[in-house]
Amino acid sequence: MSIVSLLGIEVLNNPAKFTDPYEFEITFECLEPLKEDLEWKLTYVGSSRSLDHDQELDSILVGPVPVGVNKFLFQADAPSPELIPANELVSVTVILLSCSYADREFVRVGYYVNNEYDNEELRENPPAKVMVDRVVRNILAEKPRVTRFNIVWDNEDANTDQYPPEQQVDEEEEEEEEEEEEDEDEELEEEEEGEEGEENGEQKQQQDGEDIEEDLEDEEDEEDEIQTPADDAEEDIEEDLEDEEDVEDIDDTEEINTPKD
Repeated sequence: MSIVSLLGIEVLNNPAKFTDPYEFEITFECLEPLKEDLEWKLTYVGSSRSLDHDQELDSILVGPVPVGVNKFLFQADAPSPELIPANELVSVTVILLSCSYADREFVRVGYYVNNEYDNEELRENPPAKVMVDRVVRNILAEKPRVTRFNIVWDNEDANTDQYPPEQQVDEEEEEEEEEEEEDEDEELEEEEEGEEGEENGEQKQQQDGEDIEEDLEDEEDEEDEIQTPADDAEEDIEEDLEDEEDVEDIDDTEEINTPKD
């Protein structure tokens, strides 16, 4: 737990000329007495490509710090233009306001800063050499970026991790997650088995249908075979009847012709 908590920062003298000093009203709370002072520091980022152009504008020691809510005014000089690359002097950059205890940083606040000319004509047609006296800055005070760090305070063990601790998962939560994973695996297995059963059932139905069709075809063939002798018998009977008629005709002819003889 942090002994010192940052409650608020009010950016004063904004917007302002590039050469004007920076001013901040800082409010913080101290929960326990501190053995050492707090160090507040303001850094200007001169280039987005290299840390070599960073400038520490000012630092201040605040202490002894009483327990409770505290407020103070922090003022820092403007950066040196000659230490900033010419092509990055009139552009967007960042300032960092940080606080440390016993050389251990525990909070850092970053602000975007927009540097531009105060005249529309200069903004549209910037001169080859930067006119620093015509440059104005605007700190985006409404959108700070706050970063906090865990450090060792006076009443804590020196072996305490100075970085944000890893979140430990409760054993019950782990068991619940494992049970959920097992249930999901079982559901997947049941779904796979159900799909396999459906596929097997469809295959079986298809096979049964094919077997039924084959049986029907076999029955039709048998009917054809059974009906064939009957047809032959009918044909034989018809031939016999025709033969009998021929015989009768012959007999009749003979009977008629006999008396004449």
